[in-house]
Amino acid sequence: MKITLIGDDCLDEYQYGDVTRLSAEAPVPVFDYKYSIISPGMAANVNKNLVELGCQVTFYKRFASHKTRLLDQKTKHHICRIDCDEISHPLLSSDIKFDDSDAIVISDYNKGTVSYELIEELRSKFDGPIFVDTKKPDLSRMSGCFIKINEHEWNISTSKCKNLIVTRGSDNVLFFGEEKEEEFPVLSVPVFDVCGAGDTFLAALAYSYVLNHDIDDAIKFAIKASSITVQHIGTYAPTLKEINDAT
Repeated sequence: MKITLIGDDCLDEYQYGDVTRLSAEAPVPVFDYKYSIISPGMAANVNKNLVELGCQVTFYKRFASHKTRLLDQKTKHHICRIDCDEISHPLLSSDIKFDDSDAIVISDYNKGTVSYELIEELRSKFDGPIFVDTKKPDLSRMSGCFIKINEHEWNISTSKCKNLIVTRGSDNVLFFGEEKEEEFPVLSVPVFDVCGAGDTFLAALAYSYVLNHDIDDAIKFAIKASSITVQHIGTYAPTLKEINDAT
């Protein structure tokens, strides 16, 4: 399976340490640093998930952010997150080769890499399915794509569209199709960290749809995949066996 992936690149850094006292300077915890783990984030995490599923990925990206999270190493509780963002200039459709791709996947964190115009041009030129995870509010400009957003993004959107998938955390997943609206239950699992769950959902959704051309099955497969990710600290890319074995 050949996938063209486009989006904002990021590094996720997890700094682990001990918190045993408050600062004498202010009522804030003192973080005694121990070690760090750095992993790909944003579209780079979508890439990791697609590769884990066996896809051949061509990744077009701009570096957009370095996110540092401080966690207590005993409880794994987040203490704070530090974001160092960069505003990138948008990719052009002429920069992207997609003729032999089975699908285009767009991971748009609205950092500047992906423009409305890019999505519109790709939709007009590419015959296959396009999957978009976006933080942009004007969803109608992505008509013809499968659009995946979360509940907050749905609430602040300024327009609606068909083929819209809304993930609602532990509640459910909503699908607004061309001719029907459906609600999909999510799996009841222990949640340790939701970071990267949306990236896993997007990758699994595209993979399953290209494989079977059934959006209902693709959503169910994506729910199973993301239910595995939230049971891990930090970003995690489940294997195909893990997903198939999930109940």
